[in-house]
Amino acid sequence: MINKKKFEELGISANVLKAIDKKGFEEPTAIQIMTIPVMMQGDTNIVSQAQTGTGKTAAFGLPLIEIINPKSKAVQALILAPTRELAIQVSEEISSLKGDCGIKIAPIYGGQSINQQLQRLKKGVHIVVGTPGRVIDHLKRKTLKLGDIKHLIIDEADEMLNMGFIEDVEKIMKHTNSDKRTLLFSATMPKKIKDIAHKYMGDYQLIKVKQEPLTTNLTEQIYFEVKASDKFEALCRIIDIKDDFYGLVFCRTKNDVDSVINRLTNRGYDAAAIHGDFSQAQRERTLESFKKKRINILVATDVAARGIDVINLTHVINYSLPENPEAYVHRIGRTGRAGNEGTAITFITPSEYSRLMFIQRIAKTDIKKSKAPEIKEIIKAKKRKIYEDLTAILDNEIDIQYHNWANKLLEENNPPDILAAILNYCFEAQLDPKAYGEIEEIRKRGKQLDQQGKARLFVALGKKDKMTPKKLVDLIMSKVSIQNRQINNIHIADKFSFLTVPFEKAEKIVNSFKGRGQRQLVSHAQQKR
Repeated sequence: MINKKKFEELGISANVLKAIDKKGFEEPTAIQIMTIPVMMQGDTNIVSQAQTGTGKTAAFGLPLIEIINPKSKAVQALILAPTRELAIQVSEEISSLKGDCGIKIAPIYGGQSINQQLQRLKKGVHIVVGTPGRVIDHLKRKTLKLGDIKHLIIDEADEMLNMGFIEDVEKIMKHTNSDKRTLLFSATMPKKIKDIAHKYMGDYQLIKVKQEPLTTNLTEQIYFEVKASDKFEALCRIIDIKDDFYGLVFCRTKNDVDSVINRLTNRGYDAAAIHGDFSQAQRERTLESFKKKRINILVATDVAARGIDVINLTHVINYSLPENPEAYVHRIGRTGRAGNEGTAITFITPSEYSRLMFIQRIAKTDIKKSKAPEIKEIIKAKKRKIYEDLTAILDNEIDIQYHNWANKLLEENNPPDILAAILNYCFEAQLDPKAYGEIEEIRKRGKQLDQQGKARLFVALGKKDKMTPKKLVDLIMSKVSIQNRQINNIHIADKFSFLTVPFEKAEKIVNSFKGRGQRQLVSHAQQKR
């Protein structure tokens, strides 16, 4: 159950509370607690400094849902995002929170049919979530009118600056009315962002979420890139490859926890769960069982896991990617304690790769890619454990009845045959490879690839640097072994450029521009979510 009192205190209506409960969120985050009341109670402009993944979409999305008039067909709010991926994500997130209030939301971005967007805008949209380039396209066509909007929200403002979109943002702002409310969200606050806030927002309230220092002393941090449908299979393989597995499994919502724990117990694992629907007494009993190792797997949400202090965990599994770097460090810090070795494993889908890289960068840590254990490795590990257990029994005195039984069996049967039969009888189910499902290998990252396996790269050089398509191709070819025909769709803007290359070349190109005191000139176009 969600903490309704906390959400209600922020001014959230019963209709939206139902949507929040359905998503499985338990408590509002710090940025939501600080932002929602300010948006609900007046027309104050807001500049908010908060890291990606801290829940800021809901921080501005929930108040918008409450204060927008669904009876009007006019565009009442524009949300600008630096990438189409973020625009889609923000649109979907707000849609999932609006319940049945009748508010219409449309994402508009490059790469999608503009005619499809025109039809949606013509029917009437209350909230538009768009990338700067496509918003400008619609403004030029006069298919998007911003003269009467009530709210302008600029998301990931520092990313807009890094990608060279600030000039486009300023151009868009000139098409809006002066009496609108403006909200600017940024992970960092460079001078250019402050200048824009001062120039276009006048008086504003600064909201800043305190950042905790990010440190971890983990022995090992790895990630598996798998399809969402393969996460559970990967989890079972990790548990089974380690004969003394003792770990915490983190999920994003209580619904995820319920799903994972039901599947684990159905497979016979000694596992239990805690989340917001559990009473304090239930929670304490479960934690006591976990600490005494009567169960070796605990599945939990971040909120429910607060206060868990177990020093000898072998694993922390991020079944769901944490919302932000702070949550990642807080989760994985529960292993590798008191001099013990521990492993943190994070599951990501292909679309979450850039978010994981952002977490890695901000947390200043190294998360290495790995693969889920192969079925044959797990069977081999189980056989080794069985062998060790059987030989350990030989060191102890065995009851005479078993010796008598063994002698009788050996008199009537061939020794190897009877031993094989006993092993088969005892361990057939445990050593059956068919007990495991296949895990599909991920060869391409969804967000960074088109259908032909291409990657879009951002280059921090443009016309002002006297960059041309030929110079850009020559620069790339000087760093990496690549044919010029493999470099396509080059776009040279004033301060930056884009180009498309085969995926297998992309990482090599990006890495070639890192290190040795050289500023990073090339990165994936969608480095942050």
